Amino acid sequence: MDRVPALEEPLKKLLGGPTAKVMADHLDLHTVGDLLHHYPRRYEERGQLTKLAELPLDEDVTVVAQVADARVHTFNGGRGQRLEITITDGSGRLQLVFFGRGIHKPHKELLPGSRAMFAGKVSMFNRRMQLAHPTYAKLGADAAEGDDAVDVDSWAGALIPIYPACKGLESWKIAKAIDAVLPSAQEAVDPLPDALREGRGFVSLPEALLKVHRPATRADIEDARQRLKWDEAFVLQVALARRRHADGQLPAVARRPVPGGLLDAFDAKLPFTLTEGQETVSKEIFHDLATEHPMHRLLQGEVGSGKTMVALRAMLAVVDSGGQAAMLAPTEVLAQQHHRSITEMMGELAQGGMLGGAELGTKVVLLTGSMGMPARRQALLDLVTGEAGLVIGTHALIEDKVRFHDLGLVVVDEQHRFGVEQRDALRGKGKQPPHLLVMTATPIPRTVAMTVFGDLETSVLDQLPAGRSPIASHVVPAQDKPHFLARAWERVREEVDKGHQAYVVCPRIGDAAEDADEKKTAKGKKKAEEAETADKRPPLAVIEIAEQLSKGPLQGLRTEILHGRMQPDDKDDVMRRFGAGEVDVLVATTVIEVGVNVPNATAMVIMDADRFGVSQLHQLRGRVGRGSAPGLCLLVTEMPEASPARARLNAVASTLDGFELSRIDLEQRREGDVLGQAQSGVRSSLRMLTVIDDEEVIAAAREEAVAVVAEDPDLDHLPALRTALDALLDKDREQYLDKG
Repeated sequence: MDRVPALEEPLKKLLGGPTAKVMADHLDLHTVGDLLHHYPRRYEERGQLTKLAELPLDEDVTVVAQVADARVHTFNGGRGQRLEITITDGSGRLQLVFFGRGIHKPHKELLPGSRAMFAGKVSMFNRRMQLAHPTYAKLGADAAEGDDAVDVDSWAGALIPIYPACKGLESWKIAKAIDAVLPSAQEAVDPLPDALREGRGFVSLPEALLKVHRPATRADIEDARQRLKWDEAFVLQVALARRRHADGQLPAVARRPVPGGLLDAFDAKLPFTLTEGQETVSKEIFHDLATEHPMHRLLQGEVGSGKTMVALRAMLAVVDSGGQAAMLAPTEVLAQQHHRSITEMMGELAQGGMLGGAELGTKVVLLTGSMGMPARRQALLDLVTGEAGLVIGTHALIEDKVRFHDLGLVVVDEQHRFGVEQRDALRGKGKQPPHLLVMTATPIPRTVAMTVFGDLETSVLDQLPAGRSPIASHVVPAQDKPHFLARAWERVREEVDKGHQAYVVCPRIGDAAEDADEKKTAKGKKKAEEAETADKRPPLAVIEIAEQLSKGPLQGLRTEILHGRMQPDDKDDVMRRFGAGEVDVLVATTVIEVGVNVPNATAMVIMDADRFGVSQLHQLRGRVGRGSAPGLCLLVTEMPEASPARARLNAVASTLDGFELSRIDLEQRREGDVLGQAQSGVRSSLRMLTVIDDEEVIAAAREEAVAVVAEDPDLDHLPALRTALDALLDKDREQYLDKG
């Protein structure tokens, strides 16, 4: 029987069941190779303390610090006890809290002056950062024998590696596990071709793994990081280069607009002229559509830059050439909105074959999962017969029973909501591979475009159409200055008095089903005495806020709610009435985040704004200021001024530049979010490469990857690289790459 390669050995065999289970469940580490590629987040120098002021909120951290003081407090009439320990880095301080029976051991061991490594989740209580019930391991001369002691001397140099950890498996325990698997690093297969590695002067992969985990000097860390970054960038770029190469071999039907056809008729009835940017991007798209290989283009543009208009003109050009075009939207609300706005823009051109329809016209159908059977049956029939030139739909378009007469173009709106496989399933419905246009309103820095969207050519719309108004954004600190929140509701009333409308956005629905889910989740959680250690305030909910506003500050205004659990007809009805000006204030979840276009809506109040990401806030804000009146976006938060959450909100309020905000967003998020499975099919996220900082590495790796794939598309002469590719990509994605 063949021996299992050392790096594929299951961790369970080497580390025992309990440790291996925590690693698998919480860190997605299953094999020796996975653990060897679980790199330290940073290194502490022996005798050096962690900068406590820079700790991120709501994240598991490991810190090296000195105990400053310890005090026991009683509460509940003397029935409860709480141990508060203050640790210091010499300048800043952080509080540790222990409760009940758990206070005796730390009270005895963590004496003022002693040093230790502490691990836990940073939370906020009484406007101060703290670690509740952290685990700890004493250092140096203070360390006792046993599991909780850290034997720093077993590491080669003065550098202590701090690993990304989780509850139940602290950094120092991961370090011990690394010691057990480190000898296997000698068997790591090097994915870089010899000529590339030698040409760039990189250390070998086994040496890089040894140096990253047990460095003797800072130079060792730098050598290892440079090498391991290149591995990640290069293997990923090879995957994308193979995909581009395979796509380039596919045949497609060239789709050209017909002079005097549907596109010309549509352009003739437009009440405005296209921006220079729209004209330029349209030319790029029409050039791609006219070729006999499938277009693969990413159209990114600021909120409100007119991407839908560019996409619709491309779709009409395809209908002119005898084909059909499908637009895939991530939500029913957005699909319905696109269908409504496209049929309105096209007028009689959207009523092909119907009484009163234009002779050149075509049918525009909507297809969503919750449509009634008769309407669904008719839509499917219109698609298979070719009666409908345009279809707008949700994931329902991907289903097997959906058939097209001649699908020529697929437009995917908001690509970050769809995986590669989903957009691919729709592409498989053409007689020959259809052309593909992917749209996103989330601005993407060039490095991310080269990684996440590396298989697509990129077009950027960075001009807003004439007549768009500026949006003023302000942070409303509800806890520090409650009168600011009262003023926010006055501003909403003022906008409505001027004949405008407003959105109020909440992070939660607050219906019975959601509350039941929360109760289930809360069962068996921390004891009541520990609940006071963190800000456990539940996110504000649409249903509750709508009721409070209707009875309070917005009494007398026509207020409606909108959220994802409503029936599709009810959602559509609310959006239609809001669009028609029959509703003054729409209290909604993020279902309005993309594509919703009501030019008369001028104000938006985002409750608990700190619970949303930077790009998401930018998207939401883009729903106002879409007409001639200026827009107003108020970001309501209860987070203290010094918190990272407030810094994030201040950044959003200070700029309308989506590219700048997407940079801030990426700098604040983990790299894994950039290349998660839903986004790209990549199973293991980037561990060493940071897409914001490593632009030069990514660009150089892309060049090398293109050259390698051009010479050997199937990597027949580079088996080690092929193995690394297999490890990077999950099986479905690999099959997809193989079939191109």
